[in-house]
Amino acid sequence: MKYDTIILGAGAAGLFCAATAAQRNRRVAVLEHGPLPGRKILISGGGRCNFTNLNTSPDRFLSQNPHFAKSALALYTPHHFLELVHRYNIPWHEKTLGQLFCDHSAHAILDMLLAECSRSAPPVDLIYDAHSIRVEHDSSGFRIECAKGHFTSETLVIATGGLSIPTLGATSFGYDLARQFGLNIIPPRPVLVPLTLGGNETSWTGLSGVSTTVRASTPGCKTTFIEKALFTHRGLSGPAILQISSYWKPGESILLDFAPDLPKNKRLLDQLFTGRRDQPALQKALRDYLPTRLADHIANQFSDAISIKGQIKGWTNPALEARERSLRKWAFHPSGTEGFQKAEVTAGGIDTAALNSRTMEAKSVHGLFFIGEVVDVTGHLGGYNFQWAWASAVAAARSV
Repeated sequence: MKYDTIILGAGAAGLFCAATAAQRNRRVAVLEHGPLPGRKILISGGGRCNFTNLNTSPDRFLSQNPHFAKSALALYTPHHFLELVHRYNIPWHEKTLGQLFCDHSAHAILDMLLAECSRSAPPVDLIYDAHSIRVEHDSSGFRIECAKGHFTSETLVIATGGLSIPTLGATSFGYDLARQFGLNIIPPRPVLVPLTLGGNETSWTGLSGVSTTVRASTPGCKTTFIEKALFTHRGLSGPAILQISSYWKPGESILLDFAPDLPKNKRLLDQLFTGRRDQPALQKALRDYLPTRLADHIANQFSDAISIKGQIKGWTNPALEARERSLRKWAFHPSGTEGFQKAEVTAGGIDTAALNSRTMEAKSVHGLFFIGEVVDVTGHLGGYNFQWAWASAVAAARSV
């Protein structure tokens, strides 16, 4: 079976690239190794698909080359995708920080992508259970063998995703194929992922289910996030933790400010400086800002000393100031992450130095393209990774 373009992977990037290329009168096939398309789309955003973010800009993405994503993101913006959503009359709403969600089900986005694949003449061929894929290349193009037969094409687009959520079929195939063609791989790692706590810090897991707004940061990074943190039976999660996990490195601490909205001229423990100075007063001051269980846990941490080292004890002004500083920059020391099983996306991937930023084509292999999560471009939490999928798909589709 001969095609102009074959796309490996029927996720967000693969389907959108297929639809866009087919509407340019290219004969397109999508080979998906699993039984169904868009499985990651359907679980995203709690089943409502956070399909883009109005605040998309290159500084919301991580990559070895922070400038690489600029061209594709400028070519296809959130407003372009929103026009398509409107065309299909999909009801949506904006949540915090520019995040756009379907009002009802993520199925609406998947159905829209499949409908777009059917609009062209001929329509995109969607071929599922195409596992055991092998790829060869010569001057005439690409030859693909798989469980569904033999295929040839002039161009080949790799949209196989990263290693996140292996239960949905994530594999290293895209990286393996890139290595086959001599491309470099930035080591993949799980990001937008909960962090685990060990040692003395396991006491915090007793707060499982408690959440509060924090400012999350790491010592070596200027990027901070003010969102909810959630204590779990294994450690820390919630939007603030998922965000900072992208910047955290093993062995580093993460820093949480438990009063991020407090005015600069006010202290969280102000009432202790002017009134009673004892454990009940400390608990009361903390409960004014924090959930009761969290406030009591922190108060107990402070019961004998300001820190584990215990340099400053008692209720003197210096001791209270030290407590205040700890509350505004509490250091946790994660023992690790919950891994690719719980990671929303994969950082690292195809080295962008090997790709043309305007077309996503491999510089060393004519007709070979890489798009979406398989590339070393990773967005913040909140719809940015979907926007990268749409933008990189369009960049490739206009060149295949």
